[in-house]
Amino acid sequence: MKFGVFDHVDRGNSSLADLYESRLRLAEIYDRSGFYAYHIAEHHSTPLGMAAAPSVMLAAVAQRTKRLRFGPLVYTLSVSHPLRILEEICMLDQMSRGRLEVGFGRGASPYEIGYFGVDAQQSANIYTEAFQIIQQGLQSREINFEGEIFQFKNVPVELECVQKPHPPFWYGLSHANAVPWAAQNSINIVCNGPSAPVRAITDRYRQEWEASAGSSGGTLPLMGLGRHIVVGETAREAFEIGKRGFDVWYRSLMHLWRRHNHPLTTYPIPEDFSDAVNRGMVIVGTPDQVCEGLKREIAIAGVNYLLTRFAFGDLTHEESVHSLSMFTAKVMPEFTSEPVHA
Repeated sequence: MKFGVFDHVDRGNSSLADLYESRLRLAEIYDRSGFYAYHIAEHHSTPLGMAAAPSVMLAAVAQRTKRLRFGPLVYTLSVSHPLRILEEICMLDQMSRGRLEVGFGRGASPYEIGYFGVDAQQSANIYTEAFQIIQQGLQSREINFEGEIFQFKNVPVELECVQKPHPPFWYGLSHANAVPWAAQNSINIVCNGPSAPVRAITDRYRQEWEASAGSSGGTLPLMGLGRHIVVGETAREAFEIGKRGFDVWYRSLMHLWRRHNHPLTTYPIPEDFSDAVNRGMVIVGTPDQVCEGLKREIAIAGVNYLLTRFAFGDLTHEESVHSLSMFTAKVMPEFTSEPVHA
């Protein structure tokens, strides 16, 4: 079992300068504590995501860490030019000497991409073409592409990645019908929400992967499950801190949807904190309780990667560090023998 971190880099009570510094200091802790990777979101015009330019944030992460892998989860391809994203990918992989993990998506919020003049109905086509162009550019010295959205002829590619043929790719999945493409191309996946439906995705992924890419003896890609986590000295302390931060985070999550009078009713994590805890989508408590909860969720979901969230809402830097320190000292050893670097 590998542990990673997913971070919306959402806005709390601190200044933006302090928010960024706090996240970078936390990345240094992830780096020396044996976490596999640090993944950040891309959002626009919403307090849900202050890393609107993921590559800028990740360039700083590259300089503040030595072992930790990192990357966007995801680059929103519908609002960014593929040539620019291609170049940023290559630069980040070079700056980190091959530690980049790259997620791609089309953009979940019609309001965010709409501010860029992108029609949500067209975003799928933009995403598909942009992904194909980036794939070509990562494996070729020249790009030639003829699509409905993009056309390129003899565009030279001067930058390249350390990792060949390209850094590991990531994709968010919520339905099993998208599994075959991801599994057949050995793309890592991440899921949110209740663990039971995730099991259908991971079972299908293993089946599809074994029948295609796995038949050549490769390593099974990562199948991740995201969970908010707060570890406290007591269950009550963890619950109270977690609820306060979660409520702020959830308001940020729904900010644009409510601003447009269109509540998002299909999100897989419930707004009520107690309900989210009881359904296993938020794990809070003492180290023993958190360990027990994670073992249960991992077993139900059938995943081999756990994406933790220690910083969210208005949790202070000190609260996140305390929870993280207890997690690395008393919970992680129950799942992995990865060395912790002091």
